[in-house]
Amino acid sequence: MAERIVMEIFGSMAETLIAGGRIEIRGFGSFDVREYEGYTARNPKTGAEVTVKPKKSPFFKCGKELKERIMESGR
Repeated sequence: MAERIVMEIFGSMAETLIAGGRIEIRGFGSFDVREYEGYTARNPKTGAEVTVKPKKSPFFKCGKELKERIMESGR
């Protein structure tokens, strides 16, 4: 039962991000999707130019409370 609930929550979070939404969990952090433009890079092995296509990637930003708790833990 707990596994089903967790999978439902993660599925809902994924759908929100796919739709371009933002998720904030107070005291923990936030999730959103960052868009990156395409660019030209070099293959380090051959030196050949490579075109990198534009992409979207999930991004997590740690919340202030979580960051403070981690710093206080001494780890």
